[in-house]
Amino acid sequence: MTQFVGVENMVRWIQRDGVEPIIVKMVGALEQDFARWEQFERTPRLASHSPIGVIELMPTTDGEQYSFKYVNGHPSNPARGFQTVTAFGALADVDNGYPVFVAEMTLLTAMRTAAISAMVAKHLAPTNSQTMAMIGTGSQAEFQALAMRGTLGIENLVVYDVDPGAVEKFWRNMEPLGFSITSCSSTSEAILGADIITTCTADKQLATVLHSNQVAPGVHINAIGGDCPGKTELDVEILRGGSVFVEFEEQTRIEGEIQQMDADSPVTEFWKVLTGDHPGRVSDEEITIFDSVGFAIADFVALKVCQAETAGTDLQAKIDIIAEPDDPKDLFSLLKINAPV
Repeated sequence: MTQFVGVENMVRWIQRDGVEPIIVKMVGALEQDFARWEQFERTPRLASHSPIGVIELMPTTDGEQYSFKYVNGHPSNPARGFQTVTAFGALADVDNGYPVFVAEMTLLTAMRTAAISAMVAKHLAPTNSQTMAMIGTGSQAEFQALAMRGTLGIENLVVYDVDPGAVEKFWRNMEPLGFSITSCSSTSEAILGADIITTCTADKQLATVLHSNQVAPGVHINAIGGDCPGKTELDVEILRGGSVFVEFEEQTRIEGEIQQMDADSPVTEFWKVLTGDHPGRVSDEEITIFDSVGFAIADFVALKVCQAETAGTDLQAKIDIIAEPDDPKDLFSLLKINAPV
C-alpha cells in the first residue's frame, strides 16, 4: 500500500528531528539534485488563477520517480481565518505508475522554501554574512531564519512588517531559540547594514517593497514573495543593477520579479552555479538577487527527504488508494456482485 505522512505525523517528525536540522539536511539534498538539474523533466507549473488567489499543480520526474504537488496561494486567506498556502504531494514509481508516498506539504513546503533560500545564499551571499533583514514576518519568516542560521550561522535578525502583530508573533517564536532580533519602523531602517535582505510579503499586487536607492552594494537579496503573475516586491531598477538568479527561467518569467523585465533580460538558472557553469558572485560590490518562485524539483527533493527520514517508523501510515484486484484485468471482481437469484 501507499505510505502516508499526514499533518499529525509531519509535526511529530519535525518535533523529533528539529526544524533547523531537517532544513540543513534538505539543503544538502537540494544541492545534489539541483546539480543534476538536466536529468529532470522541467515544465512551468499548471496554474488556475482567480481574482483572490491561485491553485497550482507542480510535476516533475527524473525518469525513475515522479512527483507532484498541489498548492494554493490566497493572500487574503488569513483575514478570513485560513492559511495563505496549503499543499499536499506524492511520489510515484515511473516503472509502474503506482504512488508510493503521499504527504501533507504545507509544513513541508515551508521548510523546503527556506532550504532553497539558504542553499542559494550559501553560494551567493557575501562571505561571512552576519545579519539578515527580513521584510515581512508572516508564516515563512521563522523557517527562513532557522535556515539561514543552520546553513550560514546567521543569528542577527532585523525585521519589519506593516502588521505589528506579525512582528510580535515572530519575536515570540524566535527569541527563545537564541536569535538576536531588532524590530524597525521601516524597510529603510531594517536593511541598513544587512548582508542578506529577505523580502517575503503576500499581497497579490505589483508592489515595490524594496527600492533601488535603498540597496547598498554587495548585498544578497532573497526575493521570495513574488510568486505569481501580477505579484512583485522589487523595484525593477534593482533587477537592472544586479545579477539575477532563478530556479527555472521559463516559469520565473511568468511569475517572478523578472515578469517586470524584457523577455531577453539576462538571468542565470542557479543550478549552473552548482555545476561550475557560472561563477556565482564575482565581486564584493556585486548585488545578487535570488528571484525565487519555487519549482517542482525542490518539492521532489522535500518529499524524498521526508520519505527517507520517516521510513520504518510509526510516522508513516498505509493508505488504501490503489484498486488492485488479484487479476489485473478484472477490476470488476473487486465489487463482488453476484448474479440475481
